[in-house]
Amino acid sequence: MAIHAEQHRSHRIGWLRAAVLGANDGIVSTASLIVGVAAAAAVRGNVLVAGVAGLVAGAMSMAAGEYVSVSSQSDTENADLTRERRELAEQPELELNELQQIYVGRGVEPVLAREVARQLMARDALASHAREELGISEIVTARPVQAALASAATFSVGAALPLVVAAAAPMSRLIELVSIASLVFLAMLGALAARTGGAPVGRSTIRVTFWGALAMALTAVIGRVFGTVV
Repeated sequence: MAIHAEQHRSHRIGWLRAAVLGANDGIVSTASLIVGVAAAAAVRGNVLVAGVAGLVAGAMSMAAGEYVSVSSQSDTENADLTRERRELAEQPELELNELQQIYVGRGVEPVLAREVARQLMARDALASHAREELGISEIVTARPVQAALASAATFSVGAALPLVVAAAAPMSRLIELVSIASLVFLAMLGALAARTGGAPVGRSTIRVTFWGALAMALTAVIGRVFGTVV
Protein backbone atom coordinates (compact mmCIF):
# COMPACT_ATOMS: atom_id res chain seq x y z
CA MET A 1 0.00 0.00 0.00
CA ALA A 2 1.39 3.38 -1.02
CA ILE A 3 2.01 5.86 1.77
CA HIS A 4 1.19 9.51 1.18
CA ALA A 5 4.21 11.53 2.24
CA GLU A 6 3.31 14.83 3.88
CA GLN A 7 5.69 17.59 4.83
CA HIS A 8 4.81 19.26 8.12
CA ARG A 9 6.66 22.09 9.80
CA SER A 10 5.38 21.87 13.37
CA HIS A 11 8.70 20.45 14.56
CA ARG A 12 10.27 23.81 13.78
CA ILE A 13 8.05 25.79 16.13
CA GLY A 14 10.44 25.98 19.09
CA TRP A 15 13.66 27.09 17.46
CA LEU A 16 11.90 29.08 14.71
CA ARG A 17 10.01 31.22 17.23
CA ALA A 18 13.17 31.97 19.22
CA ALA A 19 15.24 32.65 16.09
CA VAL A 20 12.72 34.99 14.48
CA LEU A 21 12.09 36.82 17.74
CA GLY A 22 15.82 37.25 18.32
CA ALA A 23 16.66 38.49 14.82
CA ASN A 24 13.65 40.79 14.68
CA ASP A 25 14.46 42.34 18.05
CA GLY A 26 18.11 42.69 17.07
CA ILE A 27 17.29 44.63 13.93
CA VAL A 28 14.51 46.76 15.39
CA SER A 29 16.10 47.67 18.73
CA THR A 30 19.58 48.36 17.37
CA ALA A 31 18.38 50.28 14.32
CA SER A 32 16.01 52.30 16.50
CA LEU A 33 18.81 53.03 18.97
CA ILE A 34 21.15 54.12 16.18
CA VAL A 35 18.50 56.30 14.55
CA GLY A 36 17.49 57.86 17.87
CA VAL A 37 21.07 58.68 18.88
CA ALA A 38 21.91 60.00 15.40
CA ALA A 39 18.77 62.15 15.43
CA ALA A 40 20.07 63.78 18.61
CA ALA A 41 22.96 65.14 16.53
CA ALA A 42 25.54 62.78 18.04
CA VAL A 43 28.87 62.11 16.32
CA ARG A 44 29.53 58.78 14.57
CA GLY A 45 31.60 57.43 17.47
CA ASN A 46 28.78 57.90 19.93
CA VAL A 47 26.29 56.35 17.52
CA LEU A 48 28.44 53.25 17.04
CA VAL A 49 29.17 52.89 20.75
CA ALA A 50 25.45 53.05 21.48
CA GLY A 51 24.79 50.45 18.78
CA VAL A 52 27.44 48.03 20.04
CA ALA A 53 26.26 48.45 23.63
CA GLY A 54 22.73 47.75 22.48
CA LEU A 55 23.89 44.61 20.66
CA VAL A 56 25.71 43.17 23.68
CA ALA A 57 23.07 44.12 26.22
CA GLY A 58 20.24 42.98 23.98
CA ALA A 59 21.82 39.60 23.22
CA MET A 60 22.39 38.88 26.91
CA SER A 61 18.92 40.08 27.81
CA MET A 62 17.33 37.92 25.13
CA ALA A 63 19.30 34.85 26.21
CA ALA A 64 18.52 35.33 29.90
CA GLY A 65 14.87 36.14 29.31
CA GLU A 66 14.33 33.23 26.95
CA TYR A 67 16.12 30.82 29.28
CA VAL A 68 14.09 31.87 32.32
CA SER A 69 10.82 31.82 30.39
CA VAL A 70 11.33 28.44 28.76
CA SER A 71 12.77 26.99 31.99
CA SER A 72 9.53 27.91 33.74
CA GLN A 73 7.62 26.09 31.02
CA SER A 74 9.95 23.11 31.39
CA ASP A 75 9.45 23.06 35.18
CA THR A 76 5.69 23.03 34.72
CA GLU A 77 5.92 20.20 32.19
CA ASN A 78 8.14 18.15 34.50
CA ALA A 79 5.79 18.68 37.44
CA ASP A 80 2.83 17.53 35.34
CA LEU A 81 4.75 14.47 34.15
CA THR A 82 5.76 13.56 37.70
CA ARG A 83 2.16 13.77 38.85
CA GLU A 84 0.99 11.74 35.84
CA ARG A 85 3.67 9.08 36.47
CA ARG A 86 2.48 8.74 40.07
CA GLU A 87 -1.16 8.44 39.05
CA LEU A 88 -0.31 5.76 36.50
CA ALA A 89 1.47 3.75 39.19
CA GLU A 90 -1.25 4.17 41.82
CA GLN A 91 -4.44 3.95 39.74
CA PRO A 92 -3.76 2.53 36.27
CA GLU A 93 -7.40 1.55 35.69
CA LEU A 94 -8.63 5.09 36.24
CA GLU A 95 -5.94 6.39 33.90
CA LEU A 96 -7.02 3.85 31.29
CA ASN A 97 -10.60 5.04 31.60
CA GLU A 98 -9.44 8.63 31.32
CA LEU A 99 -7.53 7.96 28.10
CA GLN A 100 -10.51 6.04 26.72
CA GLN A 101 -12.83 8.98 27.40
CA ILE A 102 -10.45 11.32 25.60
CA TYR A 103 -10.77 9.25 22.44
CA VAL A 104 -14.51 8.86 22.90
CA GLY A 105 -14.75 12.64 23.10
CA ARG A 106 -12.98 12.81 19.75
CA GLY A 107 -15.54 10.59 18.12
CA VAL A 108 -14.14 7.08 18.54
CA GLU A 109 -16.56 4.30 19.48
CA PRO A 110 -16.24 3.38 23.19
CA VAL A 111 -15.14 -0.22 22.58
CA LEU A 112 -12.54 0.80 20.00
CA ALA A 113 -11.43 3.72 22.18
CA ARG A 114 -10.89 1.28 25.06
CA GLU A 115 -8.76 -0.97 22.88
CA VAL A 116 -6.72 1.92 21.49
CA ALA A 117 -6.11 3.28 25.00
CA ARG A 118 -5.11 -0.18 26.26
CA GLN A 119 -2.63 -0.78 23.44
CA LEU A 120 -1.07 2.66 23.71
CA MET A 121 -0.66 2.37 27.46
CA ALA A 122 0.89 -1.06 27.07
CA ARG A 123 3.51 0.45 24.77
CA ASP A 124 4.23 3.69 26.68
CA ALA A 125 1.63 4.79 29.20
CA LEU A 126 3.34 8.00 30.26
CA ALA A 127 4.02 9.19 26.72
CA SER A 128 0.41 8.46 25.74
CA HIS A 129 -1.04 10.47 28.62
CA ALA A 130 1.52 13.25 28.21
CA ARG A 131 0.53 13.64 24.58
CA GLU A 132 -3.24 13.17 24.81
CA GLU A 133 -4.03 14.54 28.27
CA LEU A 134 -1.34 17.16 28.85
CA GLY A 135 -0.54 18.17 25.28
CA ILE A 136 3.19 17.51 25.79
CA SER A 137 5.06 15.91 22.91
CA GLU A 138 8.60 15.79 21.55
CA ILE A 139 7.73 18.57 19.10
CA VAL A 140 6.69 21.15 21.68
CA THR A 141 8.81 20.10 24.67
CA ALA A 142 10.51 23.11 26.25
CA ARG A 143 14.27 23.34 25.62
CA PRO A 144 15.64 26.32 27.60
CA VAL A 145 19.27 26.16 26.48
CA GLN A 146 18.36 25.78 22.82
CA ALA A 147 15.95 28.70 23.00
CA ALA A 148 18.45 30.92 24.84
CA LEU A 149 21.31 30.24 22.42
CA ALA A 150 19.09 30.70 19.39
CA SER A 151 17.76 34.01 20.69
CA ALA A 152 21.18 35.40 21.60
CA ALA A 153 22.81 34.32 18.34
CA THR A 154 20.04 35.58 16.08
CA PHE A 155 19.73 38.84 18.04
CA SER A 156 23.45 39.44 17.51
CA VAL A 157 23.19 38.72 13.80
CA GLY A 158 20.16 40.97 13.44
CA ALA A 159 21.77 43.78 15.46
CA ALA A 160 24.98 43.59 13.44
CA LEU A 161 23.18 44.44 10.20
CA PRO A 162 22.19 48.07 11.00
CA LEU A 163 25.52 48.50 12.79
CA VAL A 164 27.44 47.69 9.61
CA VAL A 165 25.31 50.13 7.65
CA ALA A 166 25.83 52.83 10.30
CA ALA A 167 29.59 52.32 10.18
CA ALA A 168 29.72 52.62 6.39
CA ALA A 169 27.10 55.31 5.71
CA PRO A 170 28.00 59.01 5.57
CA MET A 171 26.72 60.89 8.63
CA SER A 172 24.59 63.15 6.45
CA ARG A 173 22.55 60.15 5.29
CA LEU A 174 23.05 57.77 8.21
CA ILE A 175 19.48 57.92 9.51
CA GLU A 176 18.01 57.47 6.05
CA LEU A 177 20.27 54.58 5.03
CA VAL A 178 20.03 52.73 8.35
CA SER A 179 16.24 53.02 8.29
CA ILE A 180 15.89 51.81 4.70
CA ALA A 181 18.38 48.98 5.11
CA SER A 182 16.76 47.84 8.36
CA LEU A 183 13.30 47.76 6.77
CA VAL A 184 14.72 45.68 3.91
CA PHE A 185 16.31 43.30 6.43
CA LEU A 186 13.03 43.03 8.34
CA ALA A 187 11.09 42.31 5.15
CA MET A 188 13.58 39.58 4.24
CA LEU A 189 13.34 38.12 7.75
CA GLY A 190 9.56 38.11 7.64
CA ALA A 191 9.54 36.38 4.26
CA LEU A 192 12.15 33.82 5.35
CA ALA A 193 10.31 33.02 8.58
CA ALA A 194 7.01 32.65 6.77
CA ARG A 195 8.50 30.38 4.12
CA THR A 196 10.28 28.25 6.72
CA GLY A 197 7.12 27.87 8.76
CA GLY A 198 4.82 27.46 5.78
CA ALA A 199 2.82 30.64 6.54
CA PRO A 200 1.66 33.35 4.10
CA VAL A 201 4.71 35.39 3.10
CA GLY A 202 2.96 38.70 2.44
CA ARG A 203 1.27 38.96 5.81
CA SER A 204 4.42 38.14 7.77
CA THR A 205 6.52 40.58 5.75
CA ILE A 206 4.09 43.46 6.20
CA ARG A 207 3.71 42.78 9.92
CA VAL A 208 7.41 42.89 10.83
CA THR A 209 8.13 45.80 8.49
CA PHE A 210 5.31 47.95 9.88
CA TRP A 211 6.32 47.54 13.52
CA GLY A 212 9.99 48.09 12.70
CA ALA A 213 9.18 51.32 10.86
CA LEU A 214 7.02 52.51 13.75
CA ALA A 215 9.76 51.81 16.31
CA MET A 216 12.41 53.68 14.31
CA ALA A 217 10.10 56.62 13.67
CA LEU A 218 9.27 57.00 17.36
CA THR A 219 12.90 56.84 18.49
CA ALA A 220 13.91 59.29 15.77
CA VAL A 221 11.32 61.78 17.03
CA ILE A 222 12.45 61.28 20.64
CA GLY A 223 16.10 61.68 19.64
CA ARG A 224 15.35 64.81 17.69
CA VAL A 225 13.40 66.36 20.56
CA PHE A 226 16.00 65.33 23.13
CA GLY A 227 18.85 66.67 20.98
CA THR A 228 17.06 69.98 20.51
CA VAL A 229 16.32 70.37 24.21
CA VAL A 230 19.89 69.54 25.21
